[in-house]
Amino acid sequence: MHTNEAVKKVPCDWHQAYISAALKEKGTNLSALSAANGYSRNGLRNALYRPYPKAEKIIAKAIGVEPKDIWPTRYDV
Repeated sequence: MHTNEAVKKVPCDWHQAYISAALKEKGTNLSALSAANGYSRNGLRNALYRPYPKAEKIIAKAIGVEPKDIWPTRYDV
């Protein structure tokens, strides 16, 4: 490999702790966000572990970004 070759950047999903911290910074958390959107207390938590587009949109909107910014591996970025 040549030293001047471009290095491919591999997309990486946000860590769960970072998502929780971003929500806390906005004055909410997953439990409160779930309840406010008609889900059970842990309803949106599934989005942290597996694709769940509807929940991903709710979480991303609360943080102020697009779902593809939080979970690039789940979207064609």
